[in-house]
Amino acid sequence: MSTSAKSVRFDDSSMWVDLTDGRVIAVPLAWFPRLLGATPEQRAQVTFSSRGLHWEELDEDIAVDGLLAGVGDLRREQRIVA
Repeated sequence: MSTSAKSVRFDDSSMWVDLTDGRVIAVPLAWFPRLLGATPEQRAQVTFSSRGLHWEELDEDIAVDGLLAGVGDLRREQRIVA
């Protein structure tokens, strides 16, 4: 049985995702720079699918499986330590 997101809310530093199986995930907004820099109105324009969350205007897609695995925005620049 897979779970999906049913709602999302934000505070100053976190995104809270309510899942259909009753769990609630909180992740730092710093993991998702596009959401961190977005206005409350832009954040409210989320659509839900069986796999995750999508913000068209922000070009942001977040998979529930990734959140459960503790994965942030994979498009961020990777820092190379010499």
